[in-house]
This record gives sequence, C-alpha cells and structure tokens, in this order.
Amino acid sequence: MTGPTTLVLALLLPLVTSLWVALTGERRANLRDGGMVALGALLAPLLATLVPAVAAGGRPRLELVELAPGVPLVFELEPLGLVYALVAASLWPVTALYGVGYLRGHHEHHQTRFFVFFSASISAALGIAFAGNLATLFVFYEVLSLSTWPLVTHHQDEEARRAGRVYLGILMSTSIGLLLLAIVWTWSATGELAFRPGGILDGHVDDGLLPVLLGLYAFGAAKAGLMPVHRWLPNAMVAPTPVSALLHAVAVVKAGVFTILKVVIYVFGLDLLTRTGASIWLMWAAAFTILAASLVALTKDHLKERLAYSTIGQLAYIVLGAALATPDGLLGGGLHIVMHAAGKITLFFCAGAIMVATHRKKVSELVGLGRYMPWTFAAFFVGSLSVIGLPPAGGSWSKWFLGTGALQAHQPALVAVLMISSLLNIAYLMDVVGKAFFLPPPDTTVRAGYREASTLTLVPPLITAGLSLLLFLGGAQVVELLRPVVGGVP
Repeated sequence: MTGPTTLVLALLLPLVTSLWVALTGERRANLRDGGMVALGALLAPLLATLVPAVAAGGRPRLELVELAPGVPLVFELEPLGLVYALVAASLWPVTALYGVGYLRGHHEHHQTRFFVFFSASISAALGIAFAGNLATLFVFYEVLSLSTWPLVTHHQDEEARRAGRVYLGILMSTSIGLLLLAIVWTWSATGELAFRPGGILDGHVDDGLLPVLLGLYAFGAAKAGLMPVHRWLPNAMVAPTPVSALLHAVAVVKAGVFTILKVVIYVFGLDLLTRTGASIWLMWAAAFTILAASLVALTKDHLKERLAYSTIGQLAYIVLGAALATPDGLLGGGLHIVMHAAGKITLFFCAGAIMVATHRKKVSELVGLGRYMPWTFAAFFVGSLSVIGLPPAGGSWSKWFLGTGALQAHQPALVAVLMISSLLNIAYLMDVVGKAFFLPPPDTTVRAGYREASTLTLVPPLITAGLSLLLFLGGAQVVELLRPVVGGVP
C-alpha cells in the first residue's frame, strides 16, 4: 500500500465509522458501539505502517483540488504530523470504549448522534495532522470546530447552548479574524503557503512586523488556549466527560498547539526567530498562562473545572516550547503533545468514572473515596505524575526537554517558571489523591457503599495510565522520530 493511499484510508476510516453509527442507530446499540470501537482500533495500526518511511525521510504526499489559483488542498505527512495523528488514532478507540460505558451509565440521550460527530471529529483532526500547507490546515481547523460543537451542546439545555455559543464564538472569530488574516498576510508576502523546512518568511516580512504576524497566528489558533482567548475551554466542561477527554487531550486543544508548532517550524523557521527575537514576547505570554492557569486551578472545587484550567496551563508548555525556537524546546513541545494527551485523558476518564459511580463532581466530595474506588484513583495518581512531570511517567521527558530548551535560549528564568508550575501541579492534583486515599470517609460515604464504575468506564483509564508509564520507557523513540524536524532535515 502506498503512502498517499494510506493517508486517504486514514481520513476515510473515521467517516466510515460515522456512517456505520448512523446506519445501525439506537435500535442496534450493541452492534453500533461494537463496530465503532472495532473500526476505531484499525486506525493506529494503519498509520503505524507509515512510521518507517517517514522516519527515513519519506514524505507521503497527495494533492487534490485547487482551493484558489496556486493554493491546492494538499496532504503531506512529516514527523510532527505523524506524531499528532498517532496520538489521535491511538486514543480514539479507547475514548470510544469509555464513551459507551459513560453514556450508558449516565443514561445519556441521543447516543447515536453523539458518536456520529465524535467519529467525524477524528477525521478533521487527521486532516490537520496531514495538512501540507496553511490553506489545508485552515480548512480542517474550521471543520474540527464545527464537528465538535454538537458534542459541546449535547445536553441541549440552556447551559449547554450558552457554552456552545462561547465555544464556537471564540474559536471561529479568532480563526477567521486572526488566523486567516495571518495566512493571507503570509501569502501576500511570500506568494506561497507551503510548509517548508527552515520557513518561508525570511526576507519577505520586515523584522519589526514579525512579532505581530506571530501574534496573529498564536492567538488565531485559539484552540491552544493561550490567555486571554482561553474562555471557551472551561465553558466546554458542560459537555459529557468523553467530550472533555476528546477536547482536552486528543483532538481540539492539540490541533491548536500543533498549528503553532507547525507555523514556528515551517513558516517562520528557527533561524529567523532566533536572529530577530520575534518570539520572546510569546515565551512570556506562555509563561504567564502557565502560572495563571495553575493558580486558578488551585481555586476550583469542581473537578472537571480544575482539570480544564490544568489543560490551559499544560498547553502553554507546548506554546513555550515553540516560542523558545530551540531544538530542545521544540522537541519538548512535540513530546508534550503525546505525554499530556495520555496523562490528561486519564484524569478526565477518572473524573467521569467517579461521577458515574457516585454522582460526585467536587474535589471536596471525594474524601475517602479511594477506599471504594482504588483502581480509579490509582489511575488518577499515575495520570497526575505525567502531568506534573515526575518519573516513572512520560511527562517527565517533555518537561526535561522544555527546561533544557529554555537554557539553550538563554532564558533561565523560564526554567524557574517550569519548576514553580510543577509545584502548583502537585498542589492541585495530589490534593485529589490525598483526599481520596489518606482521609477517612464521612458517614454518608460509608453508608452509600460506593464501588468502581462499570468495566467499560474503568478499563480505559487503566489503559491510558499504563500508556503514561510506557511512554516513560518509549520517550526516546518519539524523540528520534521528531529530531529531523527540529534539525531542519526535509
């Protein structure tokens, strides 16, 4: 099978899954859900067949139609895109399995509609990962916003509709008003929108205007959650927990930070940013977001809201890695796409399992629950280690590279930011673990006799927690796949 054929099959598989879900429907729910998970499980092995070729320098490419004269809709897979695609592909079937358990356990309505859009959004995420130029990336960036909006508004009450307005309002206004403007500016200045090693802007845009153009890209890609265009993210917490996992770990937020990384590497180029200092302001904007989001997370008693602000801070790590414009900084940012995905999806899975089993949503209500749900809180502990950046979880590697990247950029103060943020991570995540395992349960909890959630809701966080541990051992393989990107190798 050729590389372009594999790209097409990968893009079509989630759409075929959506069609399967729609055709089987509510009356054949077991067939619908079983087929969805089975089809989803095919995607990661399919993409894995491309790893040897891409690692060896191959770039599978497929050009379709022209969106405008000289602006084709084109797919071209390089290592960073492959990493993002593999993250989405690997976590999709696990999230689908969890979604089945959660939606059934929570007696959610319109499950068929939910899974139709859920599967379709993975195809949009893959379109972003495979994008061979800025125009293609923008098209699928917008499709991802539109395909996930029905998931955010799934409950169809006033709170969900209000959250949906904020979600789509911020994401669409920033992408059209800022990101599209940046793309048009780039086209006007260079006459092309291709992603090229070393960038395309050098000599085409005045050095003094580069920070402005970078700002349009950084805030235009609002899915990255950089403050102050982050409000959509905590508002989206009204959605069912599988949506939170999809938004905060797999598809949406990673699309934002992936866009910023791609632009830094293939549009601006490391040499241009290093020579002009155009990204220094973005380093400190990311540092502010890291610390501010962590401090806000400390104040949140609602568990999903706490995790939402944690996500905002963790995404800013990736933006920081891009802004550093150093090899280790970019490696740390690329690694953190993977490590944060595995760790944070585990935490959201656990939050949903707790809600299904106990109907408790607040951290203050989790006292002593570790005695009744030990596997759930053990998984939460492992996911927390990865988000904090402690061995033996994979997040320790990405934070290490971010720290060395800051030193390469001669920014030791940013190492201090990373250390302080990790301490704040410990405070707001280990607080949950400590309350659950080390405080005695109140009488109401004892009388309730809680137990672990259903198998379909419990197994996925155990799988992703195990993945966080495996990534500690396999981090070197991800680094080797990404290294040609930061080294400028085509």
